[in-house]
Amino acid sequence: MKRKFKSWGTFLLSITLVSALLLTACSDGKSKSGAGGNGDKGGKAEKVELKLGFYSSAQSDAKMQELIDKFQSEHPNITIKTESSPYNQFFQKLDTQIAAESAPDLWLSDGVLVPKYAERGVLKDLTPLIEKDLNKDDYFGLDFNKDANGKYWGVPQGIQIAVLYYNKDMFDEAKVEYPTEDWTWDDLKAAAEILTKDSTGKYANDSAFDKNKVSQYGLTFFSITEGWMTVLKSYGGGVLDETLTKSVINTPENKEALDWIVDGMQRELLPTPSDLKSFQSNMAPFPSKAAAMRIGIYARTIDANAAELNYDVTLLPKGPDGKRFSPVIANSWVINKKAEGAKGDAAWEWVKFWATEDEVQKEWASLGEAVPVKKSVANSEEFLSGKPENKQAFLDSFEFAGTLDVNAVWSEWVGKFNDNINRAFEGEIPADQALKQADTEVQQVLDEFYKK
Repeated sequence: MKRKFKSWGTFLLSITLVSALLLTACSDGKSKSGAGGNGDKGGKAEKVELKLGFYSSAQSDAKMQELIDKFQSEHPNITIKTESSPYNQFFQKLDTQIAAESAPDLWLSDGVLVPKYAERGVLKDLTPLIEKDLNKDDYFGLDFNKDANGKYWGVPQGIQIAVLYYNKDMFDEAKVEYPTEDWTWDDLKAAAEILTKDSTGKYANDSAFDKNKVSQYGLTFFSITEGWMTVLKSYGGGVLDETLTKSVINTPENKEALDWIVDGMQRELLPTPSDLKSFQSNMAPFPSKAAAMRIGIYARTIDANAAELNYDVTLLPKGPDGKRFSPVIANSWVINKKAEGAKGDAAWEWVKFWATEDEVQKEWASLGEAVPVKKSVANSEEFLSGKPENKQAFLDSFEFAGTLDVNAVWSEWVGKFNDNINRAFEGEIPADQALKQADTEVQQVLDEFYKK
C-alpha cells in the first residue's frame, strides 16, 4: 500500500486539531554516552546547544527545569535551550515551526500525535538507538510508538492509562457494593441507576426520580479516551482496522456498544455532551462530586486528590464476551529528523537520561502526573503508595491496553466520529444512522491521506 504524503504546509491548511480530545493533559546508573561522545564527563566532547520543546503547566514546569539542570550538570558539553507554552499553543506553534523547518531538536509529543509527525517524515527513526541502548522489557509503552513496519518513533516520557474511578462515599450513601474486577458494563449500569439522583434526593431507580433535575450522575462520560472507545473495544468493536487506514465503524458490535451508551444517556445515568456544558470543564463532574464513577486516565488522580475525595480505582468493566479494553496514551520524547551529528547525539542523550535513570523517573513520578515508564519505578513502593489505594490497577491494565487507533489523521477522524456519535447521544438520530454516517465520513478522511 502506498501512502499519500502531503507537504506539511499543505497539511496545515486543512487540519483541524481537536485539541479538547488530546488528553495529556506522559536505570540504575548514569546515562551512557552515545555515538559522538556527548555523555563524556571529561569536557572533551563537542559543545552542543540543544533546543528542547515541551508543553508547560504550573504543576510540572519547576520539576522539568530541575531535571534539565541535572542533565546539564552530567553533560557539561550540552546546553539546553527550552521552548515551552501551554498545551494548545505549543502544538499550534509546533506545526508552524515544522512547516518553516524551525522546530525544536526534540520535543515532548502527546502520544496521539506521534504518528502524525512520523508519517509525514518529520521524526528521526529511533529503532537502532533503542535496540542499542535500551532493554525494551524494562519499559511500559515502547511498542505504542512502533509502526506497522516495526520502527520506533518515540520513547515514552509518561504513560496515561485508564481505569474505573469510584467515589466511596457515594457508594456508601446509596448502599451499593464497590466495583470489582468481575464487573461487566451491565453491572456498572445497574449500579449507576442506584447512584444517579435528582435535586430532591430521589435515585434513578425510584419512580419519582426526575431525570430533568439530575444533581449526581452514576457515571461521567467524556469523548474518546474517557468515554466511548473503551466501551466500543470491550464490546468487540472499534473504529479502524489493523492497518489504521480503513474504517470498521458500521458493525453489529459497535451498534450494541452504542445502544448501551445511548440508553444510559437517555435515562440520564450518564451526562450527554450538552449536559457537560453546565460544568466548568468536561473533566469536572467527578472531582466536583457530581458523578459517582468515571472512566479516567492516571492524571485524573491529581484533581481527585486535590478535592480530597474518598475514592479508589479498579479495572474497567468487561464486555459481553469477557473482553476488556483500557485506552492508553504514551506521551513521548521524539527527535527532529533534522537533528543530525552531534546535535542528534545530544538529543538521544536527553531521551536516554529520562528513560534509564531511576532517580529521574522517580522525580517525575512524584508529581503524580503519569505512570512511570520504567517498570522498576512503576512497581516501586514510592509509586504504589498513597492515593488511590489500588494504584496496582493502573499497572494491571497494561495487560489489555491499546491505543486510540492513532494514525497520521487521528485528530481529523476523531472530529468526524464525534460529530456523528454526539447526535446519537443527544437523541437527534438513531444509533445505526450515526454509525453509518460516521463510517462514511471517517473513511473519507482516511482516503484523503492514504492511497491504495
